[in-house]
Amino acid sequence: MNQDDLKRLVGTAALDYVKADSVIGVGTGSTVNCFIEALINSGLRIEAAVSSSEATTRLLEAGGIQVVDLNQTGGLDVYIDGADEFDAHRRLIKGGGGALTREKIVAAASKKFVCIADQSKQVKVLGTFPLPLEVIPLARSLVARRMVALGGQPEWRENFTTDNGNWILDIHNLDLVDPVDMEKTINNLAGVVTCGLFAIRPADMVLMATKDGIKLL
Repeated sequence: MNQDDLKRLVGTAALDYVKADSVIGVGTGSTVNCFIEALINSGLRIEAAVSSSEATTRLLEAGGIQVVDLNQTGGLDVYIDGADEFDAHRRLIKGGGGALTREKIVAAASKKFVCIADQSKQVKVLGTFPLPLEVIPLARSLVARRMVALGGQPEWRENFTTDNGNWILDIHNLDLVDPVDMEKTINNLAGVVTCGLFAIRPADMVLMATKDGIKLL
């Protein structure tokens, strides 16, 4: 069973957490794409979805699923999304696809955050995957200097603009032993829209695909 098989397996498993005729939050990324495909093919009818990116919106609408604005829905029952890394406490690094800000907003609006991932994304300590920061373009160099002072090595994701019109700094080699404190510290920096740490509000559960099946964390 290769990684694509594992992604399809966990994408299908996430359907168990979707209620018929509900409005759900849907994240971004290759594993979520497998969930969207499984949802479309399942015959399970939902009222609508709140999307975390323009790419996800296109996939949902192509499959006949209505996409609505979060401002029209209020709270959501469930949010389904992937992760670039997760630890044993269900804390995550997200943002490899650049949708971290909208992902964090939709997660915050949801009663339950179900993270779907394959076993390659599990780590003991977050930080092997570089931490994405969405920044206001004017503040790119300022934020980069602040991150150097915090012990990180920033890299500008050139030629990439988020759906919100901002830029991404990927921070390498940052000490994330206390991800909650680091999330607070980074999010308080002037010019940072948000960082890709989902530690203050971690996932409520992680569905992890392994060669032996789905494991629940």
